Amino acid sequence: MITERPRNLDSPVVAALMKYGSRAQAWAYRRTRGRIGGTWRIGAGFRKPVPTLLLEHQGRRSGNWFTVPLLYITDGADLVVVASQGGRAENPQWYRNLVVHPDAFVQVGRDRRAVRARDASPEERARLWPELVDAYADFDAYQSWTSRRIPVVILTPAVD
Repeated sequence: MITERPRNLDSPVVAALMKYGSRAQAWAYRRTRGRIGGTWRIGAGFRKPVPTLLLEHQGRRSGNWFTVPLLYITDGADLVVVASQGGRAENPQWYRNLVVHPDAFVQVGRDRRAVRARDASPEERARLWPELVDAYADFDAYQSWTSRRIPVVILTPAVD
């Protein structure tokens, strides 16, 4: 079900809430190895919790490393995440960072591993989008709230 776009979605307050909420979730996730923060239980996730990973990525300008919690599904050995940012008008920072520095790390529960990020091809996105919406129905609402095509990102295990 598509809902009306929230009036203040692009406000600085919402951006700050997302930023500090993500930091708190990442902190709890790391300290508990995913026991706390390992599933998303907000919005559509309230009735159908969604698994969460931590993505460690390098800043495109600063070179600093950042961590963000993201909902994910699996596709074979790959992990698939969505750069939805709750349907906001712009792509999230972590996505823009991955475009410049695609080598990153993910933590799923206790397991931390190297990955390489890439945008899903149009065919992959068409195949994966229904699976992503099945995992978290709010993705469809987020897409309806923005004019940008929300990127689907594939995280492939890095080869040593």
